Amino acid sequence: MSEQHTTRSVSVIGLGPMGQAMVRAFLAAGFEVTVWNRSTAKIDAMVELGAKRAETVAAALDANEVTVLSLTHYAAMYDVLGQAADHLTGKVIANLSSDSPEKTRVGAGWVRSHGAQFISGGVMSAGDNLVHPASYIFYSGPREVFDAHAELLRPLSPQEYLGADDGLAQIYYQALLTIMHPWLIGFEQAIAVIERSGHDIDRFIPFAVRSNAAFPYFMAESTAAKKKAWLDLASLIMMDAGVQHVIDASEEVGVDATISHTAQAFWRKAIAASEQAGRVVSTREIIRGEKS
Repeated sequence: MSEQHTTRSVSVIGLGPMGQAMVRAFLAAGFEVTVWNRSTAKIDAMVELGAKRAETVAAALDANEVTVLSLTHYAAMYDVLGQAADHLTGKVIANLSSDSPEKTRVGAGWVRSHGAQFISGGVMSAGDNLVHPASYIFYSGPREVFDAHAELLRPLSPQEYLGADDGLAQIYYQALLTIMHPWLIGFEQAIAVIERSGHDIDRFIPFAVRSNAAFPYFMAESTAAKKKAWLDLASLIMMDAGVQHVIDASEEVGVDATISHTAQAFWRKAIAASEQAGRVVSTREIIRGEKS
């Protein structure tokens, strides 16, 4: 094996905020990093830090055995790797881009059809901060491929290998983002209510942090019941009333309460289904589309 293909060198394709964070992590670990991106300005910035420039996708693939992809979605993978598909044979593609599980499985098949090995990943990070204590990366795909290259990928973040299904990392990743997105919008709504009510955000934030510490309790209570409802009918009715108060508090000061209306719709569906079924129907059953 030539010197350029040692385990201390890697290529990174895609230099958005996350891709750049990955390059910095590899460089900090003493790796030789070859980079390619559509925007040459982003390449220039990484070269200034010590990365090597690849003029083409083919050159990036040729430089190392392993290439890490950090792209917007899997459609971008086809656009990028399609420029040099004949250079994939014998390579390893670690696609750490976000997409749906099924699109990941199809993309894995496409890469392998061109003679390369493939593993997928989902980067659970605090923004693009790969060294934050809460950051880690889900991986899935053939165990032997992950094991062979886990040490190479270790500088990026702690690793959680989930299984052979190429889409499994994205199942977990997207499930966690399912929690994050409404949480972020809900947090912005809360901040807006404080602001529009004429009060200080900085005074409010410690209470928000304190309240969030209870979330693991609610998760445990919810999942302990498995398929059963963890709230009785009286509690569902209370949740409907409670979210109406949130809506009122928001709209009284001109704050958009769309996400609260959406939550209320699910509480009300569960109440109606429970009354019709003569038993408690959980919001999880409603979300899963199960019949009472």
